[in-house]
Amino acid sequence: MRFDPVGSLKGTLRPPPDKSISHRAALFAAMADDHTHVENYLAAADTRSTLFAIEAVGAKVTAKQTAEGRQSVEIQGVGLRGAKPAQIDVGNAGTLMRIMPGWLAGQPEGIWRLDGDDSIRRRPVDRVAEPLREMGAAISASGGQFPPLDLEGAALHGISYELPVASAQVKSCLLLAGLLAEGETTIIEPLATRDHTERLLAGMGADLRRDGNAISVTSSHPLDGVDVEVPGDFSSAAFALVATLIVPGSEVVLRDVGLNGTRIGLLPILARMGVGMGAAGEGQDLAVVVEEIHDAGPEPLGALHVRHAQLSGAEVTAEDVPAAIDELPLVALLGCFAEGETVVSGAEELKAKESDRIEAVVEGLTGLGAEIEARPDGFAVQGTGGLKGGVIDARGDHRLAMLGAVAGVASREGVEVSGFEAAAVSYPGFEADLGSLA
Repeated sequence: MRFDPVGSLKGTLRPPPDKSISHRAALFAAMADDHTHVENYLAAADTRSTLFAIEAVGAKVTAKQTAEGRQSVEIQGVGLRGAKPAQIDVGNAGTLMRIMPGWLAGQPEGIWRLDGDDSIRRRPVDRVAEPLREMGAAISASGGQFPPLDLEGAALHGISYELPVASAQVKSCLLLAGLLAEGETTIIEPLATRDHTERLLAGMGADLRRDGNAISVTSSHPLDGVDVEVPGDFSSAAFALVATLIVPGSEVVLRDVGLNGTRIGLLPILARMGVGMGAAGEGQDLAVVVEEIHDAGPEPLGALHVRHAQLSGAEVTAEDVPAAIDELPLVALLGCFAEGETVVSGAEELKAKESDRIEAVVEGLTGLGAEIEARPDGFAVQGTGGLKGGVIDARGDHRLAMLGAVAGVASREGVEVSGFEAAAVSYPGFEADLGSLA
């Protein structure tokens, strides 16, 4: 797929529903004893894998399109301890592969195998397998580290576990296991990560408590089915946001975007890069105006009013990473258009995504004319004011595919994205949405 440079980007866009929240809403609904309604569920390959997975263990799923073109999903759960044995194909859904084992490990009986595509088989699962074993789980992985993952239901006991690396997926997995374990389970984060799991589980009646960076859960009464409205995905909106900032003359409004503070770490990074930012009415020279409107269930929702901005280089450290992990490839792209050097460090977690995103981003942007070098925990970019263009390989990674598209519309000569179909994992309509702004 080829993306040619554009004069400017103009218009209004509603990003697709949040992928992280869609995964969790469906999975937790399957754990409830009764009925859950999920409005605005993401219709994409990854989140369909989660619906197939919960159907495989016995949940009843009814999905339909609403008059507004959104997907509505009704789920009848099987209860905390009612999952039936199954072979589960997670496709390319790393979130599903790393979170669902926490629930299955504590079942009273049964055997499960979780497997997926070639990309999934290269993504480590030992980070969830090891603490689950500490809780008493019967779990094994290929070579001790990679999928397929085999589990047999076992009696679990609570533990106190300090995450070696900040990871919302590992935290979520262990909190689910804690719902089925005897005693209390406490997860200690080195840095705060996205809290969608805690928000949803608390709304379903789970006994959760937070004390600083420690989150504790105890086995308690069954989870209640609830109504969940999934907000627009900030990580998806970020591609249009960044395109607007780097294409001169652009002005775009992004509506119905999730504004959870643990997910919008890109915004303070942008502020350090010289992007004027604030709430509506705070000034006429702001490049990003954040308008919080209301809550979508437990999640804050709002709009972003964005226009082109001049950028300067900035430093991104480990403290920034958890709330901006999915947007760090876009920070590399921003660095190409900035004045000065942009450095990202403390981001080893990028190596464990759909691709090794440090290597993939550095190689991909270098091929487009960027002055960028890889570092063990990130990368450094020398701003040159833009990119020439060329060819970039998505490597089966949806975010790298969309990165190439954004680079293309902002480049001087255009970009061909090899393997662009990977974008459908999280944003099936991305090409059309980006084109609607050109």
